[in-house]
Amino acid sequence: MTSNNLEWSFTRYLASKKSVDDRALNRLVWDVLHAAVASRQTGSPLQVLEVGAGIGTMIERLIDWGLLRRASYTAIDLDVGNIACARERLSEWAERRGFLASFHQQGLNLVQGKKRLSLHLEAIDLHDFIQREQGRSKWDLLIAHAFLDLVNVPQTLAALFQLLNQDGLFYFTVNFDGLTVLEPVIDVELDERILQLYHRSMDERRVAGEPSGDSRAGRHLFTMLKHAGAEIIAAGASDWVVFPYGGTYAEDEAYFLHFIIHTIHNALVDHPELDSDQFARWIEQRHTQIERGELVYLAHQIDFCGKFTAGTETTST
Repeated sequence: MTSNNLEWSFTRYLASKKSVDDRALNRLVWDVLHAAVASRQTGSPLQVLEVGAGIGTMIERLIDWGLLRRASYTAIDLDVGNIACARERLSEWAERRGFLASFHQQGLNLVQGKKRLSLHLEAIDLHDFIQREQGRSKWDLLIAHAFLDLVNVPQTLAALFQLLNQDGLFYFTVNFDGLTVLEPVIDVELDERILQLYHRSMDERRVAGEPSGDSRAGRHLFTMLKHAGAEIIAAGASDWVVFPYGGTYAEDEAYFLHFIIHTIHNALVDHPELDSDQFARWIEQRHTQIERGELVYLAHQIDFCGKFTAGTETTST
């Protein structure tokens, strides 16, 4: 099978990477978050905000892994299709787990025994959401999963933290940190050049003329979080590691790999520093390696858990 036979679906990609993320998330950071949330449980539902929520896989995970029992969860994403998929996916997922699921205008309610969760799902631009909610709403826990390396981090953090309650918690996961590995090697020099250019494309990304990406966001967050008035409680690696076992990949992870190669292609197609024919052959070789159950893929990322002290001044740039 060649890449021409594949249909590219971002929602399928988001679904296919759930098992990859499940393995990758740093369990020490998770345990610290779980303990911090448990110590703050009161009679009121936990107020949670997730930005860049995609199709809702983090919501599924937080419930499955025992973090959420009584919560009001606001999940936003720019893509209307992602939010529509999240509504249907979460309803079906919840019913398979024995929840009573009912839709409301902004999302759905999930009830199972003492578990009570109200999910508010909205397709909206992040900056429009922040502008609308500042001075109006506050949350106890802020989540950004595989998202911060796609935005102007200093500007975004300063604004987002204003939406947290005093000493509100944050959980920022799978923040890319500048290392991509593809094995087996096709051509040492060509592989290195392609991956360097791919990482550079992240650093050069612009949205509405503004910087919107960082290929080393993981390491930079240590300083950026401090400057934004946050205290890091725990941090650790959350590397993606995908490899075939017995010549096949788990779950839908072959599609995940195909989509990663497709993303590299889209980022670098017609790049002046690459020979177009040579690059096209390289892309097809990578897709063929996946079909044969040969490709191993690693990406280095970092998870963070911490809290924001409302008394610390932050400024938006």
